[in-house]
Amino acid sequence: LSLGIAVGIVAYDIYSYKQILVGQPVATINFETIEDQYFDALVVDANGNQQRFSLHGDQWQLDARIIKWQGYFSGFEIKHAFRLDRLSGRYYDIHKETTEKRSSFSIVKSPLQLDLWQFINAHPNWFSVLDANYGTARYLPMKNGALYEISLTNNGLNVRPLNDVASKAIAEWK
Repeated sequence: LSLGIAVGIVAYDIYSYKQILVGQPVATINFETIEDQYFDALVVDANGNQQRFSLHGDQWQLDARIIKWQGYFSGFEIKHAFRLDRLSGRYYDIHKETTEKRSSFSIVKSPLQLDLWQFINAHPNWFSVLDANYGTARYLPMKNGALYEISLTNNGLNVRPLNDVASKAIAEWK
């Protein structure tokens, strides 16, 4: 009975990860200025679920937890599983980065407070058929009206601008 309950809890945590084809969009993010260096970020996942966050700073970054099959099981072409994890902001200016208010938000929490990804990541030798890694999109500029699309790649997350405001913000930032 205990083993059955444990398997059920682990299965419930795994269910919270979404399977997706590499290269397929997993989310979009849109920014609106609240005040100088303070933005309202609207994150919409691939299922249409929306979440709003207030970010301080000049740049944003989105992180995801990714689980991939390895070895023999990778030949079955099982899709990667991912879960959006954290959205954070930061300042260009190093002084502001160390003294001003920072913002970092958890997007999806593990159900039942069980964190299977962290357990697999901490004990890779115990789970040789699974690879739990962290996918991170690089920091990109926040600008009023900027809209970005986030996709899953083999190396993490890829972000591309979806409108002229976002394209111009990236061009000015580089």
